[in-house]
Amino acid sequence: MTNTFEVRRVAPEALYDLRRRVLRADNPEVSVAYVRDTEETSIHFAGLLDERIVVSASLYPTESPINPVLNAYQLRYVATDFDVQGKGLGGIVLDAVEEELKSLGVEQVWANGRDTALDFYRAHNWQLLEGSEHLSPETKLPHTIIYKLLLS
Repeated sequence: MTNTFEVRRVAPEALYDLRRRVLRADNPEVSVAYVRDTEETSIHFAGLLDERIVVSASLYPTESPINPVLNAYQLRYVATDFDVQGKGLGGIVLDAVEEELKSLGVEQVWANGRDTALDFYRAHNWQLLEGSEHLSPETKLPHTIIYKLLLS
């Protein structure tokens, strides 16, 4: 094993297994396909460790709840496989996501971040929208709206 890590754009279906295992407690009854996955403007990234998808991130152009006049994308379905969590691979993918969005002229990226992942996002200079704490309608887990300005 060479332990090479690569970030690349992929079809959304390539991410469904990781989404299900990490974000939906491996429940086969829960759909991990999103209605917007196949839209032309949606972007899907995979972090591959020796060709195995270990990180996922998907992006959709969506009006920002922080500043609706900015060109914004919403980040969803960020997952890091259990055996590589805490090794910095999710951060590498997040950096690649932000660079891609900047190259497209996107001004802000935002997400409904799981409260258990907020320290990860803070470490990458994301901000929390005060008073935005809520339970996800999909998972019933606590989330907070988070965001990052990409262009000034």
